[in-house]
Amino acid sequence: MLRKIRRAFAARYLFDNWYSLLIKYVFAKVGLKVKLKARIDGCIHEVTPEGFARLVSRYYRGLINDLECKDSKVFLNGVEVSNINEVIYSLEKWAEVFGWIYDSSCNCWTKDNIRFRYMRESILAIFEYGGWYEKIDVKDRVVVDVGAYIGDSAIYFASRGARKVVALEPHPGAYEEMLENIRLNSLENIIFPINAGLASRPGKILLEEVDVEATNVTYYKPNDRKGSIPAVTLQDLIKRFDLNNAILKMNCEGCEYDVILNDYEHVKTFDELIFQYHAFTTKIPVKLLLEKLSEGFTCEMLSDEKFYRKYGGNQKLHGLVKCTKNSRF
Repeated sequence: MLRKIRRAFAARYLFDNWYSLLIKYVFAKVGLKVKLKARIDGCIHEVTPEGFARLVSRYYRGLINDLECKDSKVFLNGVEVSNINEVIYSLEKWAEVFGWIYDSSCNCWTKDNIRFRYMRESILAIFEYGGWYEKIDVKDRVVVDVGAYIGDSAIYFASRGARKVVALEPHPGAYEEMLENIRLNSLENIIFPINAGLASRPGKILLEEVDVEATNVTYYKPNDRKGSIPAVTLQDLIKRFDLNNAILKMNCEGCEYDVILNDYEHVKTFDELIFQYHAFTTKIPVKLLLEKLSEGFTCEMLSDEKFYRKYGGNQKLHGLVKCTKNSRF
């Protein structure tokens, strides 16, 4: 509740008439038809209730530094937006606020010599928001990237100097997009993509028919039914690749529980782990993972207040953990 109050009062840093906008927003939430006319440096711009809430939330989370109006034009973080609601409902316009540009010569989004065929929310989360993988040093090391999606995290690791990235992604659409993004960045000799899921034992996982953008809420459970795809194990990967001094990253919507609890023998061969846990999917508390990992690792929860200010959520149900192998292990 206190966080909600703090977030609401962040409106005073964005709008001249923030107090009246808060009142009208409350009226709109209870079903009354009201118009929110925001005053920014003397300019008046109508904003939807949802747009108002998102702008305030993004400022509170540190994603917006400045909102100003000059000559009736609105500038967000110094980038002109034709409509104050535009940046809320358009992922592409939001990406432009962070400096991403759509380059027609490659038909891709680019920034700092990094390219992606399509703009995805996860690209901004990894490259712009901070807090996910910036606390691990991947330079000259091997990373096993489980849940590589469209290659955004793998490309991030490569841009940070990783010697090799083994990138697992089960969804065929996301996998094909990852291949395209690898080619766009000429990383074929660094990123090794595998169209498979990760499990504690050999077999297959059931692939649900979901769009590429919905894979972040889908846990592909082990299942041998028709339509399932291969599941590889850490043992398979260790045999196939040189994983000395390797880092294991997992963002696989729940497979981290199966792997850590049921294949700890191979988990402990990695020097570092960084993973997102999804207790809302598995219904298993994260403390079970931490108890198991404490046998050989020192772990820290990276899902602090700053993390949740940026990404939201409930720390009991979802968060980020970083573990380093103990020297005696």
